[in-house]
Amino acid sequence: MTLCPTNSLEALALDAARNLEDAPAGEIVRWAHETFGERFAITASMADGVLSHVASTAVPGIKVLFLDTGYHFAETIGTRDAIAATYDVEVETITHPLRVPEHEAEYGKLYEIDSDLCCAIRKVWPLDRALKPYDAWAGGVRRSESPTRANTPVVAWDPKRGKVKVNPLATWTDEQVDAYVEQHNILVNPLRELGFLSIGCEPCTRPVADGEDARAGRWAGSSKTECGINI
Repeated sequence: MTLCPTNSLEALALDAARNLEDAPAGEIVRWAHETFGERFAITASMADGVLSHVASTAVPGIKVLFLDTGYHFAETIGTRDAIAATYDVEVETITHPLRVPEHEAEYGKLYEIDSDLCCAIRKVWPLDRALKPYDAWAGGVRRSESPTRANTPVVAWDPKRGKVKVNPLATWTDEQVDAYVEQHNILVNPLRELGFLSIGCEPCTRPVADGEDARAGRWAGSSKTECGINI
């Protein structure tokens, strides 16, 4: 597979960020697929099926990468399976070569000791490896989720990976997400009903209290706000 030169991809991303700022999410996904073809895939955390549904409507049969750290809630795995069975997508589950018991035998419970290193090993490295065949990838990051994501462009240059990062839902508000879920009867992780507004690994995620930021339940009690995948 021949990949595009890095400087061409970066210029393409910057140009697309300007041109697609006000475009509907489905149009952004279609642009990425038309531009990169099989060298484009989306990623999904399985907190809900919004991005998977948007993408499957725009590009039936699109590849959806799901990163299974081995520490996910059972409800998250169930949501993955439901989305794979319901939407016109091809779900590929990415895992680390070391299963959790082997990982903990070598490193201990890193989520208690060094959560940054835990995320680097169980999340960032496996995703980086899985994305090697691709020129572009998409995620569900939205500006309204947290202050650290407030300036997220709809298309960006991912310098760490040398790829184009597509954020089709970047401009969506929480109200728009809720409306889309209701209108299309979107599959939603059952944990949402229990107050888990941002869902990551089970040991590092708690429900969010009234009035808290939606991502306050991630790595609660620490200054950590991101796993490293989107920064």
